[in-house]
Amino acid sequence: MEKVPDPRSPRGRWYPLSCILTICACAVISGARTIEETAEWGQRATDVLLEAIGTRPHPLRWRRSPAACTIDRVQGIDADALDAAVCAYLADRHRSTIEDNNSGEETEPAHEAIALDGKALKGSARIDQPRRHLLSALTHHPPLTLAQTEVGAKTNETRHFLPLLDGLDLAGRVVTCDALHTVRDHLKHLVENHKAHYVAVVKTNQPTLHTQITALPWEELPLAHTRSEKGHGRRESRSIKVMGVADSLGGICFPHAKLAVRIHRRRQETGKKQTRETVFAVTSLDAHQATPAELAALVRGHWVIENSNHHIRDVTFGEDASTVHTGSAPRAMATLRNLAIGVLKVAGADNIAKTTRAIRDLPEHALLFFGIGYKPDLSGT
Repeated sequence: MEKVPDPRSPRGRWYPLSCILTICACAVISGARTIEETAEWGQRATDVLLEAIGTRPHPLRWRRSPAACTIDRVQGIDADALDAAVCAYLADRHRSTIEDNNSGEETEPAHEAIALDGKALKGSARIDQPRRHLLSALTHHPPLTLAQTEVGAKTNETRHFLPLLDGLDLAGRVVTCDALHTVRDHLKHLVENHKAHYVAVVKTNQPTLHTQITALPWEELPLAHTRSEKGHGRRESRSIKVMGVADSLGGICFPHAKLAVRIHRRRQETGKKQTRETVFAVTSLDAHQATPAELAALVRGHWVIENSNHHIRDVTFGEDASTVHTGSAPRAMATLRNLAIGVLKVAGADNIAKTTRAIRDLPEHALLFFGIGYKPDLSGT
């Protein structure tokens, strides 16, 4: 956080920016949705916690957390710098987790996947301004945000595809994307310049590619992998067929495409009619680099981002209902929510909502998730 420039005037500063941002991060991970709730979290913190956070002491040695108006003054913060700092922190936590999980193992880890997906901040819209729209790059498991940028509108996502990913180390990784980002030059750039692989969904926005992939002799192929799941009042089954492009009739004219994939999904919800959907995709992975089950998991992992990140931000942290709209505050709050989800997932929290409720009234627990140590005050015991 020290690398994020302070937007406030140097005159009259009492709270360091790093202190305010740490309080905001701890408040968000405790379930705070507004600036007022963030300030209330600081008011519940003890002097010992405020000292650990970095709050300056008064000459009379007592400490006080920043008020809501003080926190509101940092709404002009450099959102790009804040995103860079948070994403670098999450990337480091993710790297440490992988190293810990693979310690002592001789087997190679599975393909590490990064999903590219956009999200609108619905509550940020006003009569004179459209809603903010963010494009993010997230790891599949756990869903940690490695890069994020504001694109203005969903239609602007494609031109931010490469600038967002160019700052990441993608060598050997698999980038998954929906049909909006299935662009020839972009995916060619990933393979040739970043030494990465891609799994890209194909729809009618790429008419030539869609016609080619749907015309392949899929009916002649047996099912390569199937999987069924049930829970939350629904039953879902998925089957996948994989075809080598070089061996297929007519082939596919797409840069570095090695395999074509067809996934058929069936979903039955209690009391509703069964739905069926067929999804096509292309990938630069070859048959010896990924099994049909692994390809199905990569596509599934991209779909799961909607529930493992976006749904949590909207429902648990109330992002769509948030009316914060001034300056860079909407994006900054989204960044802090990404940070909260990331550290909770790394810590092994399966139910984010339950975890935030558990630490809501215990401010000292929030600091532990960020590795901030403190010594409890035992003088009153």
